[in-house]
Amino acid sequence: MELATFGAGCFWCVEAVFQNLNGVEKVVSGYTGGRIANPTYKEVCSGLTGHNEVAQITFDPAKISFEELLEVFWKTHDPTTLNRQGNDVGTQYRSGIYYHNAEQKRLAEEYKQKLNDAHAFPQPIVTEILPLSVFYPAEDYHQNYFNLNGGQPYCQFVVKPKVDKVRQVFADKLKPRVSAD
Repeated sequence: MELATFGAGCFWCVEAVFQNLNGVEKVVSGYTGGRIANPTYKEVCSGLTGHNEVAQITFDPAKISFEELLEVFWKTHDPTTLNRQGNDVGTQYRSGIYYHNAEQKRLAEEYKQKLNDAHAFPQPIVTEILPLSVFYPAEDYHQNYFNLNGGQPYCQFVVKPKVDKVRQVFADKLKPRVSAD
């Protein structure tokens, strides 16, 4: 098993997007990149700690590669908006890839460069690519959030469209029990 850590807005969205992929064994919502140890959600939401909401993905590289995870990452959020995703605004919602080794760094930087060179987005990509310093799991009530709270308005209007997109665009990468509608 290997780890990948991505920030792409609210961690409820990031977690839900990656959970259904074949080869992803576990996704944990949490925080990285800040100035204090063991931050709380309230502290991170203040924008004063410097942490980013992220999802840490445990995956089997024999079933899904880091490159495939990067493809899903790039296609399920806007990597050109600094410190925001949609209506979620603040440094805690910044786009980031927090690599675990030199190969992940190389692959992330190459992919970002290819997208910029191809003008894949109307604006330049602002995604930060940094080594993972430390990862703090979020509080229990944030884990598996969409699956447990899918009927809530935020989940219906923000998370569900991203999950639906993954089910359509990446149907060939879904776990067998998750089918495209």
